[in-house]
Amino acid sequence: MIYTVTFNPALDYTLFVEEIRSDDINRAKRETLNFGGKGINVSAILTRLKTENTALGFLAGFSGREIERLLVKEGIKSDFVFLDGGYTRINVKIRTDKELDFNANGPEIKSEDLDKFLEKLSHIKKNDYIVLAGSVPDSLPCNIYEKIFEFLKERECNFVVDATGDLLLSTLKYRPFMIKPNHFELGDLFSLKLEDDRQIIKYAKVLQEKGARNVLVSCGENGAILLDEHMGIHKMDTVNGKLISSVGCGDSMVAGFLAGYIEKKDYAYALRLGCACGNATAFCTGLAQRKDIDEILNVLPI
Repeated sequence: MIYTVTFNPALDYTLFVEEIRSDDINRAKRETLNFGGKGINVSAILTRLKTENTALGFLAGFSGREIERLLVKEGIKSDFVFLDGGYTRINVKIRTDKELDFNANGPEIKSEDLDKFLEKLSHIKKNDYIVLAGSVPDSLPCNIYEKIFEFLKERECNFVVDATGDLLLSTLKYRPFMIKPNHFELGDLFSLKLEDDRQIIKYAKVLQEKGARNVLVSCGENGAILLDEHMGIHKMDTVNGKLISSVGCGDSMVAGFLAGYIEKKDYAYALRLGCACGNATAFCTGLAQRKDIDEILNVLPI
């Protein structure tokens, strides 16, 4: 079983406009309203790949209920803690020839809410996977990732971490199954701008030496590089297509990688499916559907 964690989910309200003007009202050609949040995105793609999973985290207010409704509609299993006060955030995304994102703060999470969340983690068993993705709200302890690792350390489960900076580095001592920085985030960890695959591999190896079993580095239009726990190095390029939105591409890659590894226990195939999912989402409005993923998978090299 895979469990995903989203501390600060969102409703993503996306407006598609011709151009942004300051001298008149801006009118959208169309708009969409979708669930958002890195862990929820991972759960959505896993569900479309028919890989068993449960989404965990916190929801609040009418916007939280709408996320819950959308998840049920898609058949995505969830077990969120519902907060007594506040509202799950609504993020506004504007799409013209550029991408503009405005993200809200989200509701306050109290200590008793966190206790309820940790109780839900008590169902996790040996060899299960838990995906920790994204930033931590101000109302939670800044070391919440470490608290979760400590809470579950006797259960021998597999941790997957998609975070940045110190939040990511603090988890390496727990030997996570996989971490997934992008190439910019990897460079930021070492105060560098990484120029080529050789440098990406060099610094990904440093993270392995610090404890990460597998390091998956997404590289945008240049594909992805995987350093696996058996000292293998894998590279997968992208396929050509029109970028619609980069939102959710990294989450889709994480989901595809996990689904592929669980299916075949083969890291090369896991990377291939992960890249297919990330590519497919880049070419879609919202997250990729299964047919979109299969189309990309069929043209990626074996």
